[in-house]
Amino acid sequence: MAQLSVQQAFNLAVQHHQGGRLRAAEQLYRQILDQEPNHAQTWGNLGLALQAQGQLGEAMAAYRRAVVLQPDYAEAYCNLGKALKDQGQIAAAIAAYRQAVRINPNYSAAYNNLGNALREIGELDAAIVACRQAIALHPDFPAAYSNLGNALNDKGQIDLAIDAYRQAIALEPTYCSAFYNLGLVLKDKGERAAAIAAFRQAIALKPDFVAALNNLGVVLKDTGQIDAAIAVYRQAIALQPAFANAYSNLGIALRDNGELDAALAADRQAVALKPDIAEAQNNLGNTLKDRGQLDEAIAAYRQALAINPRFVSAHSNLLLGLHYHPTSTRASLFQEARDWERQHAAPLQHHIRPHTNDRNPDRRLRIGYISPDFRAHVVGRNLLPLFRQHDRQQMAITCYAQVSRPDVLTGQFQQCADSWRDITGCSAAAVADQVRADQIDILVELALHTAPQGLLILARKPAPVQVSFAGYPGTTGLTTIDYRLSDPYLDPPGRDEAAYSEQTIRLPDSFWCYDPLDERDVSVHSLPALQTGAVMFGCLNNFCKINEEILALWAQVLRQVAGSRLALLTKPGAHRQRTAEFLSRQGVAPGRLEFLDHRARRDYLEMYHRIDLGLDSFPYNGHTTSLDSFWMGVPVVTLVGPTAVSRAGWCQLSNLGLPELAGQTPEEFVRIAVALARDLPRLAELRSTLRHRMERSPLMDAPRFARHIEAAYRQMWRAWCALEPPPH
Repeated sequence: MAQLSVQQAFNLAVQHHQGGRLRAAEQLYRQILDQEPNHAQTWGNLGLALQAQGQLGEAMAAYRRAVVLQPDYAEAYCNLGKALKDQGQIAAAIAAYRQAVRINPNYSAAYNNLGNALREIGELDAAIVACRQAIALHPDFPAAYSNLGNALNDKGQIDLAIDAYRQAIALEPTYCSAFYNLGLVLKDKGERAAAIAAFRQAIALKPDFVAALNNLGVVLKDTGQIDAAIAVYRQAIALQPAFANAYSNLGIALRDNGELDAALAADRQAVALKPDIAEAQNNLGNTLKDRGQLDEAIAAYRQALAINPRFVSAHSNLLLGLHYHPTSTRASLFQEARDWERQHAAPLQHHIRPHTNDRNPDRRLRIGYISPDFRAHVVGRNLLPLFRQHDRQQMAITCYAQVSRPDVLTGQFQQCADSWRDITGCSAAAVADQVRADQIDILVELALHTAPQGLLILARKPAPVQVSFAGYPGTTGLTTIDYRLSDPYLDPPGRDEAAYSEQTIRLPDSFWCYDPLDERDVSVHSLPALQTGAVMFGCLNNFCKINEEILALWAQVLRQVAGSRLALLTKPGAHRQRTAEFLSRQGVAPGRLEFLDHRARRDYLEMYHRIDLGLDSFPYNGHTTSLDSFWMGVPVVTLVGPTAVSRAGWCQLSNLGLPELAGQTPEEFVRIAVALARDLPRLAELRSTLRHRMERSPLMDAPRFARHIEAAYRQMWRAWCALEPPPH
């Protein structure tokens, strides 16, 4: 330094700095300042060198000294802003950036940084303005376009965000984070193929980009590429063994793939790594539920809500889990549903506005249906007969479809609708606005808590009359839903309706309308017991409906029917052994129990060729599964309970003219099942006539079902028309 002038030393320090030799640059800057303590630019550069070495406190002190010495030093203010932001002092960083652009109104980098900081504190409009100003000053500024995309995405302006990310990529084709952010937005919008391409490009640019791998796995899983998703999650975990979110998502994919033991291990690892991830607790609950471990599942859902009380899906999963639990009562289910409403729906009621629909009680009605299940799903199969029979002269049908993977049935629903709105990836607020714009008169939510996104739409009351139906016969808990459809068996007239937030409208016959659709040609075989000499009982319901109370009841039946066996449908896993051990303790030898794997629908229906008599689950009866059983000639003995979901068997058997197969008490259930199993001629007669009974019953009379539904809609509409309109 003694042999160099200050300028020469400064130039040499800059060379070291630009060459990445930060420590050498720092030493020279300090030597310069020993001789020239008021050299503002050296203070500024020293701050940069210190910041690059992670010494943020000293860096900020250097920047502050620089701007004291040179108040118009815009770059020092901008760099001070970066250091402040890195320390989490966002408000102070914003003030520094604003000072930089006041000094230099053409400072595009400072505008870009300002926009990024404003976005972090939620000032999205100001952030967008700042990023646009950076672009106006520097049109070839990829980072400004990317930050603009982030702010637009947060604002909900998805298409504009996509355009911004693509512009950033056009300017800088190796912009890894822009590809990643583009993938996130495309994923949320439902453009999965494009999202996969964006994530793959980000990974190609940065092979160890574990967040991109994780999100790629999510989209692959959502498109049905389960094995590929599992491989990607495992790749992310190999790169980052403590990546809890990847373990959690791996658990989801393994569960969807039927690997419940492996799924449980992944879920537990996610929770062990990071116990405060609500999503991991929720996923753990789902896996435990599928294994029939309801108590543990409910505890996991409650833990997810303890971490994040606003976790809508976890709260709905908890409510559904309680429906399956044998200790739940009508009152406790209603209380949990109302808790859901208070937590998630009530805060949205400030969006409610008066409706201006034409109050003519007899005009053609605009009916809106919201569902994720316009597809090959139990709800979709039950609804398609209704949609095919709707009187389109009296009802104009609009479908709001959240179908992530459309199929052949989706196309058939589209043909039955006057208007089709694909709302996949849309916010609840945007869908509610669309419903209002469509002037829907009656809005029908078809999932209830099986997919709660629709409830968040109806919480905003976008239609004057709102109805819940089809997902299952229960309550949503929402005061903004006016009616629920039921029938006289699920909800006998005169029964206390304090367990529902909605007014119950009873269809005359049945909550369900069955149609085997493309499986009409699957034949009914003769009674298996006539060839085997032993009765095969069966329950092909979702295994989450199977609990120790109902297993103990079934064991009583099997003990009294010599040589009888039991077939259960469930994915492989340790829960099979647990079930066998429980039944063994109840006196049913393991050799009398058979587990069946999940299969495609036609193969599933053919499983009934091996079953003589169905035993219903409790407290959540079989619904569509029992209808499948009847169609295949297999009667189902049911136990009638106090909740609507525990009265489905009673409804269906009554509509078939077989109410004698419904036990009103556990003892009666056992007696009926044992007597019928011992009466092979009666079982054979039912085998040969049940399909014909189904076809002649209200359970398969789609025109009748549609007229009853439409009459209910007209009744609801006339009641609304008779109300005094609110003042505007």
